[in-house]
Amino acid sequence: MKQEEIIKDFPLLQNRKITYLDSGATTQKPVQVLNAINEYYKKQNANPHRGAYSISIESTESYENTRTKIAQFINARNREEIIFTKNATEGFNLIAYSYGLENLSKDDEIVISIMEHHSNLVPWQKVAKNTGAKLNYMYINDKYELSDEEIESKITNDTKIVGITHVSNVLGTINNVEKIVKYAHKKGAVVVVDASQSIPHMKIDVQQLDADFLVFSGHKLLAPLGIGVLYGKKELLNKMTPFLMGGDMIEYVYEQDTTFAPLPNKFEAGTQNVEGVIGLGAAIDYIQNIGYENIKKIEEDVVSYAIEKLSELKFLTLYITPNKEKHSSVISFNIKGIHPHDVASILDNNGVCVRSGNHCAQPLMRFLGIDSTCRASFYIYNTRDDVDKLVEALKKTYNMFSKYIN
Repeated sequence: MKQEEIIKDFPLLQNRKITYLDSGATTQKPVQVLNAINEYYKKQNANPHRGAYSISIESTESYENTRTKIAQFINARNREEIIFTKNATEGFNLIAYSYGLENLSKDDEIVISIMEHHSNLVPWQKVAKNTGAKLNYMYINDKYELSDEEIESKITNDTKIVGITHVSNVLGTINNVEKIVKYAHKKGAVVVVDASQSIPHMKIDVQQLDADFLVFSGHKLLAPLGIGVLYGKKELLNKMTPFLMGGDMIEYVYEQDTTFAPLPNKFEAGTQNVEGVIGLGAAIDYIQNIGYENIKKIEEDVVSYAIEKLSELKFLTLYITPNKEKHSSVISFNIKGIHPHDVASILDNNGVCVRSGNHCAQPLMRFLGIDSTCRASFYIYNTRDDVDKLVEALKKTYNMFSKYIN
């Protein structure tokens, strides 16, 4: 599929005259996803798992067929290893509460990278405080990467859990997750992988990674808001207690006791976001139709061009690794002397949408010695023309402030 055809599939980009460079926060939605949700509500709307009538059965089939599709998409061994959540944050909390609190004790170690999003950081702070475990960090070098020495010095025989982002949502650094998993397993640790920023851009094979848990959000993957996925190895999930209690996750309920349903239902309490699941299934179909190789080709061209053009702006500071093989689609930057929020506001006045702030990564910002950045994040609907508009808007912004900062 040619990129011109891809761009036409995104209604918002046709209806608004904007340059959208915030896909790291939320991707735009193709019409195929919107149509799938609309068709579900027009033809199948009913609670899954609860009715013996036809449209409830159809709703159940659509919901569960998507679970199978996701298992195949990430190459899970069993469809029961796919748990639907409302987002990646809920997935991390589920792991922290149901596995971390139950399996860690005093002086055990949790190791995460300084690059982690708050959702894969704050839950581990709670686990550490509640269990007496120690929370340790792997720090990046001056290339914004995790060195082998850092990984091997921080993951020890006392490490029980390792949390690692596949791709940094601030720096775009692609971490060698397969190597980290292998070393962590050698030390007897369980590994939790944040794939939120990687799965829109690259093929994920959980068996090849050998990840114990892997989490991602649908809204960064062309799917609707409010749907996420937690993958966990079946033997681990079976031993874990439920995180939420309520309808549809039970087997039998007595006045003083309850037995829980088998996987995956025991982790999916209450009425689920069926429209989100349907939309996520359609998004996966869309990505597979384009193909990850085509996605990579489109993104490499645009991102390489963006780095080239932004590097020419001497008033910019870029926070990216110089190793192109270890960099994804995120480019963080600052204009020296101008607050990122001011930069983003002026860019918006010129029709360019970028993120500004700490990107839910305050410990990383403190480590870098800064408060916040602007972030441009690219996806398959972005072109070199978008880059040119960003560059021109940045020049205008700098010129507005230049007499005050020189």
